[in-house]
Amino acid sequence: MEPHIFENRLLLPGMPGTTKFRDLARDPRFCLHTATVDTQVTDGDAKLWGLAHVATDTALLRRFAETLFDQTGLDVRGQQFELFAADITGASAVEVRDGRLDITVWNPGLAERVVHKH
Repeated sequence: MEPHIFENRLLLPGMPGTTKFRDLARDPRFCLHTATVDTQVTDGDAKLWGLAHVATDTALLRRFAETLFDQTGLDVRGQQFELFAADITGASAVEVRDGRLDITVWNPGLAERVVHKH
């Protein structure tokens, strides 16, 4: 699964029948996390969480497949593939500054806040 921003939406495309998509169909909650390889988090870290639902709009699927082909050469046009659309319900970013951990948290409808941990 490789997330894409398409038409101002977070989309999660993939092959049909994967375990990840079966899990999302059963329980739509997800957390998308950056691939952290630095244990010191010197480059920071981020995650999004929310709810994902199957995108059933055939016009959206067609437009996405066309754009994916135009941008990457990957041709899923006319093929069956799964596409989940995500509703983001929160996000956070972590940075290490001056020996402390700064966690910026965002939730819809609330002011962004920063939590400092020493």
